[in-house]
Amino acid sequence: MKNNIKTGFVLFLLILSAGCKKDYLQQDPRSIIAPDNLYVDKAGFEAGLYGLYNQWRQERGGTSGTNEMVSTAAMIGVDNAYSMYFGGGGAESVFSDFGVRMNPSDGYLRFLFLYLYRIINGANTIIDRSENPAIKWTTQEKNQIVGEARLIRAWAYRHLTYNWGDVPLNLNESSGDNIKTDWERAPVAEVRKAMEADWLFAEANLPSVIAQEGRASKVVAEHYLAELYLTTGQNQKAKDMALKVINNPDYKLITARYGVNKNAPGTVFTDMFLDGNSNRSQGNTEALWVMQNEYNNAGGDFNIMRRWWVTRYYSLRVGGKSPIAVTKENGGRGIGRFALTKYAFNLYAPGDDRGGDFAYRHYWIMNDPSSLPSGSNANATCAAPGWTGPKLGDTVKLSLNCNEPVPNSASAANWPNTRKWDWAPDDPSDAQNSSNFNDQVYLRLAETYLLLAEAQMKLGDAPGAAITINALRNRAKATPITAADVNMNFILDERSRELVTEEHRRYTLLRTGTWFTRTQ
Repeated sequence: MKNNIKTGFVLFLLILSAGCKKDYLQQDPRSIIAPDNLYVDKAGFEAGLYGLYNQWRQERGGTSGTNEMVSTAAMIGVDNAYSMYFGGGGAESVFSDFGVRMNPSDGYLRFLFLYLYRIINGANTIIDRSENPAIKWTTQEKNQIVGEARLIRAWAYRHLTYNWGDVPLNLNESSGDNIKTDWERAPVAEVRKAMEADWLFAEANLPSVIAQEGRASKVVAEHYLAELYLTTGQNQKAKDMALKVINNPDYKLITARYGVNKNAPGTVFTDMFLDGNSNRSQGNTEALWVMQNEYNNAGGDFNIMRRWWVTRYYSLRVGGKSPIAVTKENGGRGIGRFALTKYAFNLYAPGDDRGGDFAYRHYWIMNDPSSLPSGSNANATCAAPGWTGPKLGDTVKLSLNCNEPVPNSASAANWPNTRKWDWAPDDPSDAQNSSNFNDQVYLRLAETYLLLAEAQMKLGDAPGAAITINALRNRAKATPITAADVNMNFILDERSRELVTEEHRRYTLLRTGTWFTRTQ
């Protein structure tokens, strides 16, 4: 072994001494993908763009090497959602108990910060290298690719500004001699001007509908511009931009049953969250941006939305038994890391489809014949079974009148959960899978309506805001409102009713100056 090492070292020295010429040391990567050999034609830029979209989809995935939700910072520690695991040491701890972990050295916060800047540098690389005059493409082809990259870059800065405020602003590729280690924070107003410029470029250069599903179109940029203008107090601009999306003939609210469950029990509102109903090609005219995933496919992405938002219902104890098994019909396996607050559930009035049984699991059906409880008194404090004698098909009702889940306790199984993220593969042996592989709506027109209503209210047009909000309430069979009902608190409540577990709730509360009071 020693002789082999010596021989190898001598051979290395001979090769080094024989080849120490300047041209020999020039890198010419041919067997690996690198910017120098990737960004040489349109196909290479498309491949780089797909890499950016892969990074975007990871927002609903787990952090590197862990099961922590990347978007934890945007979702919990708010009025309508928190974590039942805030003592468990994960990212949930930072945004549920607001303790000593909320500091720059926290692993999750560092991961999130670096994740967003990786996306920014990837976008910067595409944008900068598109200026190479040797690339053979049309101006339209170039501007579309650059537009998508700039849209995603601004999306990353949106996360950064809501979480950190002033942050380093970098609009060029970091490579070679220009790599810096002494960044200074730019004022948030300066960062937002750059975001505005990116989204305006995307709006001007992207089509209304991109043929390949999962890629962002101009309406995504317009939606985010409407939100940005509300954040910066430019309410007329916010209204105008929201109307561009709402009046676009390519998009409209879902107002009738459609898709895979059209003729089965269900609601207009909940149809769009079913597997097979997310994309435009599947009839979803409300979807502005859809995450594409693929089960059991090399390169197919995934997320952990079900894992986080669905309880451990299979741990529900009734009469000392666990009569509910993990199945496709039950939406697959969840672990209940995030939960809705009682306040969130109490926002729904009777008859509102958004709070009904097709939107939430208010009960489970006994489906495990090997674990049925016995006796007529087989019940639990918060899970009173609605049966006369326990048998398959009987329901275990979940009560909102019991105490909220105890942190780090199996009692979390007693708490209702959203059905927006139900999914399990057709393979019955894989229902225990921890991840979702279905396509999911990421951004939809209903949120643009609520941005419009907010702008209308701030411009003094409460009647117009009421009409806008009623478009969503009528769809959900909720009682229509009048202009007298319109105020910021009502709009925030309506956003929760419509968008809970979808919107970046903490960002909404921060930009409206209501986070502390409503979360408190």
